[in-house]
Amino acid sequence: MQLIQIQIKNVRSAINKGHTRSIKAKKNIIASILIKGVSIGISIILVPLTINYINPSRYGIWLTVSSIIGWFSFFDVGLTQGLRNKFAEAKAKGEDENAQIYVSTTYAVLVIIFFTLWTLFIFINQFLNWSSLLNLPVQMGSEISEMALIVITYFCMQFVLNIVSTIVIADQRPAIGNLIGVLGQFASLIAIFILVKTTQGSLIRLSIALCLSPIVVYIGANYFFFVKGPYKNYRPKWSKVRFSYAKGLFNLGIIFFVIQIANVLQFETANIIIARNFGTANVTSYNIVYKYFGLLNMIFLIFLNPFWSASTEAYLNEDLSWIKNAMKKYNLLNAILLILGFCMLIFSQQIYTLWLGKGTINISFALSFWGFAYFNLSVFGGKFVSFLNGISALRIQFIANLISPFLYVVIALLLINYYKMGVYSLFIAAAVSNFNTFFLAPLQYYKIIYKKKRGIWTK
Repeated sequence: MQLIQIQIKNVRSAINKGHTRSIKAKKNIIASILIKGVSIGISIILVPLTINYINPSRYGIWLTVSSIIGWFSFFDVGLTQGLRNKFAEAKAKGEDENAQIYVSTTYAVLVIIFFTLWTLFIFINQFLNWSSLLNLPVQMGSEISEMALIVITYFCMQFVLNIVSTIVIADQRPAIGNLIGVLGQFASLIAIFILVKTTQGSLIRLSIALCLSPIVVYIGANYFFFVKGPYKNYRPKWSKVRFSYAKGLFNLGIIFFVIQIANVLQFETANIIIARNFGTANVTSYNIVYKYFGLLNMIFLIFLNPFWSASTEAYLNEDLSWIKNAMKKYNLLNAILLILGFCMLIFSQQIYTLWLGKGTINISFALSFWGFAYFNLSVFGGKFVSFLNGISALRIQFIANLISPFLYVVIALLLINYYKMGVYSLFIAAAVSNFNTFFLAPLQYYKIIYKKKRGIWTK
């Protein structure tokens, strides 16, 4: 017992050692690991519970409609990412009024965007033939239409109310931002559990439960943080809205938007290329490997999340030594994840069998190897991209991401059609086309931090 107490004391001492910025990051990393674990646990319970409440076919309808409407998230046009940087910069400079103006303006602009989108959808929805669109029985059309209206209402409200999570993350508290999302998941779990015990399966009831529960949590979070909590000084007010400030948010947001679009297009294009050239069964193989080695990226992001906003503050305060020291620690984490990834590669076939069942799907070692290589390159470059995002040095990344999707498709088709290579060609193409991540971003970081270069490097 005494030994345990000593170890706990040593852990606390290690956490509370170092710069205030580092201490905050360490606490958030530990909390994020715990919260992520809870989130995964809720997802594991929620999926079968939901499927059993309706049935696999209707659950597929829910997923399909949600994913279609989920594309409306791009109407955010990167504004929340722009707010994250602008808020962090204003707070680091002690400009509380500017920070409040950016918060208020973002709320106002997103309310206008998503209210307009919601109104247009209400008008268009009455003309959409959902049963034909999704190849469903005609009698389900009105039910799907009603469900779609519930889901779009949720998406529009969520994008506005979730600004509070952006503020919390910008203040170097990503664990709290993640906690808001997990509380929403937990509320949905309780709602579905009640439905299972008290009602018959219904897509409409399911939609209301899964959409209303997180909204209640988001409203509570806004009230707590902006009215009762630590962000009273930044509470959104109509009198603080300055649409002239929206230009700075849009300029920064559009860049993040293009970068995000490029990444999504690349992933979606992969499935299409595989389906056309190798068949849909290989789409499943590719996605299994993507999810398997994607665990490396998920683990790394838990540690990396605090670095974005922390680097904003550190760079504005010219604390380059802290940034260098943080990079050294992330390099060590990269090495650890490389070893973990290698172990995952060696035992991949056994894990696939244990996970999916023997003979369920055939995944070649070459596909696993290139999946391992791609994600390790992504993890290596991720810390440099996060730093550059934090200081808004985005021009080089923006230009690279305009080129990347086209280069990706050309390389993939060349490897498949000319060199007759397999599904793993998609991972090779992804690694090469993401040259910004593993080459330009590290070079840009080196130029800024070690060579003190400005100009194109910091724009």
